Amino acid sequence: MLQAIIGGLTLGSVYALIALGFNLTYTTTRTLNFAQGDFVSVGAFVGLGTVGVLTAALGADAVGYVWLYALAAVAAALVMGVLGLPLYLAAIRPFAGKPGMSWVVSTIGFGIVLQSAALSVWGLGARMLPAPFGDEVFRVGEAGFRSQELVVLVLAFAILGAFDLAMRRTAIGRCMRAVALNRDAAALMGIDVPRVMAMAFLASSALAGLSGVLVAPILSASLFMGVIIALKGFSAAIIGGLTNPRGCMAGGLLIGLVESLTALWSAQWREIMVFLLVILVLAMAPNGLFGRKLVEKV
Repeated sequence: MLQAIIGGLTLGSVYALIALGFNLTYTTTRTLNFAQGDFVSVGAFVGLGTVGVLTAALGADAVGYVWLYALAAVAAALVMGVLGLPLYLAAIRPFAGKPGMSWVVSTIGFGIVLQSAALSVWGLGARMLPAPFGDEVFRVGEAGFRSQELVVLVLAFAILGAFDLAMRRTAIGRCMRAVALNRDAAALMGIDVPRVMAMAFLASSALAGLSGVLVAPILSASLFMGVIIALKGFSAAIIGGLTNPRGCMAGGLLIGLVESLTALWSAQWREIMVFLLVILVLAMAPNGLFGRKLVEKV
C-alpha cells in the first residue's frame, strides 16, 4: 500500500504540473493548448539530446550525471517554453477573444507539426533516459521505491510550491491573476495583456517540457507518450477545477492515487476508474471540486 501511494503521488505530481499549465492558459486566454502532449514528448527527447551532446562533448565523468540530468531538465524547459511563444502567436492570438473554437484546430495542427519535426530528427523508437541516481531500489519494509520516483516527487512538489508562491507574491503573478479575473480592467490598469497571455503559454509549455524529462527515466520516452499524460493532466484540471491552480494540483494528485491504488486490484481498470471519476465529479460539481466560475464582462 505504501509503495502504491508513493507511486501514485509521483505520477500525480506530474499530472498536476500539466494541469497547472492548462490552468495558466485557460484563465488568461480562455483557450487550451491541445498540443500539450506533444510538448511533453518532445521535451523528453530534448532532454535526451542534451544529455547525449554533453556526454559526447565533456564526458559524463567530467560533470557527473546528476548535473547532466539537471541541465537536460533546464534545456527541455527552456526550449519548450520558447516554442510556446510561436504557438501563442500563430495558433492562439489570431483567435483569442473571438467567437468560435478555431484555436482547437490550430493548436492540434501546431502539435502535429511539432511531432512531425521531432519524428524526422529522432524517429519512432522509444528510448530510456537514465535516472540521475541510478536504478537502485530503496526498501522500506516490504515496499520498494526507485530513486527517480523520489526525485520526481521532490522536484514536482518544489515546482508546484514555487509557482503557487510566484502567483501570489510576485508582480507577474498578480498581473496574471488580474488578467484571469477581467482582461479589460487589467488593461485599463496598465497591464500589457497580450504579453501576459504570451508568458502564460511560455510557462505552460515549459512545464510540459520539464514534465517530459521528469517521467522519461520512469516511462520509456517516445514521441507518442505525451498524449495520455496530457489527457490525464487535463482530467486533473477538470476534477480539481480548471480555474483554480491549487485545485488543479489537488486533482493531479488525486488522479495519480486513484490510478495507482486501482492497479493493486486490476491494472486494466486504471484508466476506467480515472475517467469514471471525471464523469462523477462533473455530474456533482460542473466547475470541479475546487473550481469557481470566471467573472466575464457583461
